[in-house]
Amino acid sequence: MADIILHQYATSPFSEKIRLLLGAKGLAWQAVEIPAILPKPDLVALTGGYRRTPVMQVGADIYCDTALICEVLDALAPTPPLYPAAQAATARLAAAWFDTALFTASVTYVFQPAGVASMLGHLSPAQIQAFSADRKAMRGDTNALRMPLAEAGALLHEAFGSLEAQFAAGVGHAAGEALSVADFSLYHNLWFIRRAGALAQLLEAYPRLQAWYARMNTFGHGRPRVIDSEEAIAAARRADPVALEAGVMTDGGLQAGDPVTVTPTDYARDPVAGVLLSLTASRVTLRRQDTRAGALNVHFPRQGYHVQRAG
Repeated sequence: MADIILHQYATSPFSEKIRLLLGAKGLAWQAVEIPAILPKPDLVALTGGYRRTPVMQVGADIYCDTALICEVLDALAPTPPLYPAAQAATARLAAAWFDTALFTASVTYVFQPAGVASMLGHLSPAQIQAFSADRKAMRGDTNALRMPLAEAGALLHEAFGSLEAQFAAGVGHAAGEALSVADFSLYHNLWFIRRAGALAQLLEAYPRLQAWYARMNTFGHGRPRVIDSEEAIAAARRADPVALEAGVMTDGGLQAGDPVTVTPTDYARDPVAGVLLSLTASRVTLRRQDTRAGALNVHFPRQGYHVQRAG
């Protein structure tokens, strides 16, 4: 198996989700530190335009979105399992909610003025302005990752209170008795809030939730080795994309071989163009050709992405 390469940056909460998962799986991996804002020319050479963080690379196969990255890592290293049979559906549904609704509330809560001072205080005024403009462009004309502050606080307290009660009842993990993908999706929200200075006091009302967090934190980050983006592009160029059995579900009249675009439906709606290789209920895969990286398979989860014929 080719090396696992994670394109990420240190302060990205979704990167932390995958770093912790790599630790739980005891995996060695290579880290490429990417910019937090555009431009990201080396990442775009691999993804074709997808700009969210993180992105995982295995040879010439590029995996977008942590929902899919978790599934791929679980297949590569099945222990501990992320989707235990007795709670697989619950774990998937809880993880999706933690990654979307709970994360939107966390972002809204953290980026009130007191949180911004803690999170971005190390940046110059010009860097803060550039970061704000980048995130505004990511949201576009949507309200993604934003909600009224009072509603965000209420959602956080309701969610954390429910988890506190569940842990008090003796349930060990976020989606049931066993560790699952839901724990990693919950974890990065708390990690994000804990970085927001005085605003992290919100968590003090939930001691069992904090104890769960401390247990999760012991997984660490596995065995990372930092490489530069040119090394990652060279690794893609040397490799051949994984051979897939071409097949497309009945979905808007698309067929394998059609030129298509894949676009996130909520935010950072930058389309990726390529030739459709595979489209199932859970995944969509495109073939791209890049002048620097060569032939690439770019994979996305099916949920949360719009697939349409190019042009």
